[in-house]
Amino acid sequence: MEGLDSASAATMGTGGQLISVYPEELSFEFELGKPAYCDLKVVNNTEHHVAFKVKTTSPRKYFVRPNTSVVQPWDACTITVTLQAQKEYPPDMRCNDKFLLQSTKVPPITDVDELPPETFNKEGDKVVQELKLKVIYKAPTQLNDGNSEETGLTGAPRGSRQGSDSISIQAVQRLKSERDAILQQNQQLQRELDMFRRRKGRRNDAGFSLTFSAFAGLVGLMLGFILNLALSSPPTA
Repeated sequence: MEGLDSASAATMGTGGQLISVYPEELSFEFELGKPAYCDLKVVNNTEHHVAFKVKTTSPRKYFVRPNTSVVQPWDACTITVTLQAQKEYPPDMRCNDKFLLQSTKVPPITDVDELPPETFNKEGDKVVQELKLKVIYKAPTQLNDGNSEETGLTGAPRGSRQGSDSISIQAVQRLKSERDAILQQNQQLQRELDMFRRRKGRRNDAGFSLTFSAFAGLVGLMLGFILNLALSSPPTA
């Protein structure tokens, strides 16, 4: 994905937009060696089924689930974007990564696997809208609070107990946020696994029917051959 610039970004929430995205930018608490998470809410503003697809300028850094889906009329869904654990800080904590979210009307279907490959191609009169989202890195909250608690207005150290209690509370909150993000990812993966099992089950049912029909035909031929042989054999004295 090339040529993403903020100047040409579409305006969120304006009339005629198929979908709206909240928040309007991806914000991650950046910490070395640890993944960070950001949830995006995608809202369908129309009475039609709308398919969307998420792209990024740095696909190796981010894990997006779901990256393609179909939102029913006036409904919404949540996208979880995971920033993979990084080994070094970006210069001045600035990030030039961008995300592109494409959307287009589709027939009333809910199975994303039924979307044709050319769904998001701009061909003929088909309308494919695009929203561009920028990425912001923030220092971990506990580090910011820790620095502010180390010294007061006069530069004197504050009580260590108060600082440790504050850090403990923030650590618990951060762990809860990470747990919720992991649970959302697990639920999404479980839904994808169930969908895969259903498709596999349908294929297995079709294969079983053909196998059973062939087996039944073979048994019928064998019985007919045995009966024919028995009837044609001369009676014994």
